[in-house]
Amino acid sequence: MSRLGKKPLPIPSGVTVDVNADAVNVKGPKGELSLPVHPTIELSVADDAVTVGRKSEDRIARAMHGTSRQLLQNMILGVTQGFTKELEIVGVGYNAKIQGSKLTLAIGFCHPVDFDIPEGINCECPENTRIVISGMDKQAVGQFAANIRAVRKPEPYKGKGIRYKDEVVRRKQAKSFGA
Repeated sequence: MSRLGKKPLPIPSGVTVDVNADAVNVKGPKGELSLPVHPTIELSVADDAVTVGRKSEDRIARAMHGTSRQLLQNMILGVTQGFTKELEIVGVGYNAKIQGSKLTLAIGFCHPVDFDIPEGINCECPENTRIVISGMDKQAVGQFAANIRAVRKPEPYKGKGIRYKDEVVRRKQAKSFGA
C-alpha cells in the first residue's frame, strides 16, 4: 500500500470537495479546480478529510494511488494559498516587461520573444530582471515557468540566461592557452 496514498487529506475551512463518478472538484477562496479521477481510484469525503483508495491491486492502480492523492493535495493547496515560481534574468541588456496580456523578453536575440500569459496565471515583473509567476494550478504555473526558461537556459561559462530564483548554475572554466 502506498505510504502517502493511505494518509487522509484534511480539508481546510472554506474549501469544499465534490466527488463525482469521474471527476473531483475543489472550490476555495482563490477559485475552482477539477481533476478527472482514474477508474481504478475511489475517493471518499468524511469528517473534513478526503481518503484515497484503490479498487484493485494491479500495477496501474498502485501507481495511481499515491499520484492521485498528491494531485488532490496540490489542488487543495492551490485554491487556498496558490503557487509561485520566480525567474531571474542574468545578462547585460537582458530584460522582461509585461505589455497587456503578453510577456516580452529581450534576451540577446535579434528580436524580442513574446509569450501569451495563459488564463488563470498571474505574471508580474517587479524588476526588469525578475519574473514572478503565480496561480492556483501547480502544473500550469510550473509549465509556464519552464517554457520561459527554455528560451534561454543558463549557459555554463558566464552564467547568462534565464534561471529559477534558487537555481545554482555550475560554472565551467574557459579554455586556457599557453604554457
